[in-house]
Formats: sequence, C-alpha cells, structure tokens
Amino acid sequence: MNDRPAPTRSESVLRVSRVVFPVTALGPGTRLGVWVQGCSIRCHGCLALDTWNPETGLEMTAPQLHDIWRDARAAGAEGLTISGGEPGDQPEALTLLLEGVREISGSAAEDILLYTGYEWEEFQRRMPRVSELADAVITGPFRAELPTTLVWRGSANQILHPLSELGELRYAPHIDSRPERPPMQRVVTDERVWMIGVPRTGDLPRLDRALRRSDVTVGQTSWRPARDDKDAQAPHRHRSHGVAPFGPADDPTEPE
Repeated sequence: MNDRPAPTRSESVLRVSRVVFPVTALGPGTRLGVWVQGCSIRCHGCLALDTWNPETGLEMTAPQLHDIWRDARAAGAEGLTISGGEPGDQPEALTLLLEGVREISGSAAEDILLYTGYEWEEFQRRMPRVSELADAVITGPFRAELPTTLVWRGSANQILHPLSELGELRYAPHIDSRPERPPMQRVVTDERVWMIGVPRTGDLPRLDRALRRSDVTVGQTSWRPARDDKDAQAPHRHRSHGVAPFGPADDPTEPE
C-alpha cells in the first residue's frame, strides 16, 4: 500500500517556460526539450532571463506533459532534456514527470538529461531519486571567468554526470568532447527566432552586431533584461541553459 499523501497542487503542477520538439542541440539525437519556469538562484550572465520569474509561464500537470512525451516518441524522440529556469526548484513536480516518462518509455532506449545550476550534492539533496530517474545530469553554476568549449556546457566548472548504463553509453564519450563549433539550433516562427543550445562566450553580442549590419531591428532578447526589470539586472551567481529567444521589434534597441 502506498502511504504517500496525494500530491498537492504545488507538487503535481510543473511551471513551464516552453516545450519544444524537436531539439537537436542539448543532448544526443533528437529530443523533446522542456524548460521549467522560475529560478531562485539566478545566474549572472544568464541567456534566458525570461525563465527567472516563477509567477509567469504555463502551469502543466504531469499527465499533460506525459501526453506530449508520447507524441514526441511517436515522432521519433530519442530522449528528453529538461532545463530552465531551475529544475531543482520544483523537485516534487519534476519527480512525478520523470516517473511517468520512465513508465511510458519502458525498456526503450530513450534517455533523460537534466540541467541544474546546483552542484551535484545539493541537487541530490533536492531530488533524492535523481540517480534512479535520470540518465545524465549537468551540474554547476555558470562562471564567466571559466569559458569552455566543452559540448553542452557554458563554463569549464560544469560537470556532466552519466548516471545509468544508458547514460554511460550516450554521455561518457562526450564528457571531454570539444567540438569546433557548439551545437546550435534555430527555430523560426512568425514572431520570434529561438536559438537552442549553449552558445560560447561572445556569440550573442556577435549575433546582435550581425543583425544590425543586416538592417534587422532587434526587439527584446532573453539574454538582456527588460528595461523595467531591475531584479533581472542585479548580479547573481548562476546561469540557466538552453533557449535564447529574441522577438519582434516592439522594443527596438539602439546600436551601441
């Protein structure tokens, strides 16, 4: 008999910034990407400031996300990547999500990769079942003074931890991998361009300059705080990973 009380609303609902399929730049193969909304540790130099506020985003139940995972599998997903925001800030809802993903996948070779700004010991404390539910975790704060060319990581202190047999198979070969260029993916909609991946130091300013030289007016970007967002402008210790959107020219930025 399971004596665990029924999940409360805060435990069973995951606040999500965005869900994207297919993702090809955050982990091996074709993946479903889930970015959680809300980050209490907030990274100085974050490329996804829009994921900080825990009061925005979408509330999605585990069953809703499980249905999305089923659809992604049917479309060829080879894995699930969860970033943010900070996944470690919603451990109960994240655990429910991963339990269902494991049940749906069964014995299929579909891996789960988690990103966190916490160090390994703290993330384990927050998510005691992480070694059981995930195949790999990338841990550690972004540190601008430690640039790196390591694949899927933003700074040299961040550590890729394979956790399972499948994780060893898929991720161990990439622990020291340094591709000539970081894997990046562009998703274009009518209103936004999404850059998925972990850009290297200087890539985003170079993108800004290239767009301006091409007479493309850049509106609000996720790597610069909104002008009225004093909280996002304050320095913090960690960094989010994953999606860097820049939107329509409704808030033009003057060239420097």
